[in-house]
Amino acid sequence: MGRSKSSSRWLNEHFNDQWVAKAQAEGYRSRASFKLLEIHEKDKLFRPGLRVLDLGAAPGGWSQVAARLMGSNGQILASDILPMEAIADVTFIQGDFREESVFQELLTALDGRQVDLVMSDMAPNMSGNRAVDQPRVMYLAELALDMANRVLAPDGRFLVKVFQGEGLEAYRRDLHASFDKLVTRKPAASRPRSPEVYLLGSGRKMV
Repeated sequence: MGRSKSSSRWLNEHFNDQWVAKAQAEGYRSRASFKLLEIHEKDKLFRPGLRVLDLGAAPGGWSQVAARLMGSNGQILASDILPMEAIADVTFIQGDFREESVFQELLTALDGRQVDLVMSDMAPNMSGNRAVDQPRVMYLAELALDMANRVLAPDGRFLVKVFQGEGLEAYRRDLHASFDKLVTRKPAASRPRSPEVYLLGSGRKMV
C-alpha cells in the first residue's frame, strides 16, 4: 500500500532534518557540507597544498569542509554575491564574479597561480517552476565552467551542481571536451526528490 502524500512529505522532511541536525551538531553551516564530504570520500578532492576556488560559497558549508581537510596548508578562495561570515584559512571575496572588478580581485588573490579545484554549489532563487528554474541552474553551471576553464591548472578538477533536465546532456558534452574523466554523484544528503546531481570533471585538458 502506497504512502499518502502527507506521510511521504513527513518522512522526507524528517530525513532532511537529520542532516540539518547533524550539521548543527558538528558545527557546519549547512547540510551541503555532507554532500561535499561524501564526494570527497569517493573522489579524494582535498589534500594539503591544493589551491581551491569555491563559487557560490555562502553560507560557507563547502569552504568549511575544505578548510577542515586542508587547514592552512593550501589556499581556499571563496566568492559569492551574498555575504559570508569569516572562516579560518579561507579568503572571501563578495561580489558577482561575472563583473570585471570582482574577477580581477579573484585573480589578484590567486597571485598569478592556477587553481587545482574549482567547486560550485551555486543555485538561483528557486521559483518551483521547473521550466523557469532549469535554465537558470544550467546558466550558473555554464558560468562556473567558464571560470574553471580560465583558472584551472593542467589536470585540475571541477565539481559543479546541476539539475537533471533540459540542457544537461549538452553541458555534459562540454565537460567531456574539457576533462579526461567525468563522473556523476548524488550524495545521500541531497534531497531525494531534488533533481540536483553533482558532476566532477578530472584531468583538465589543455587545448
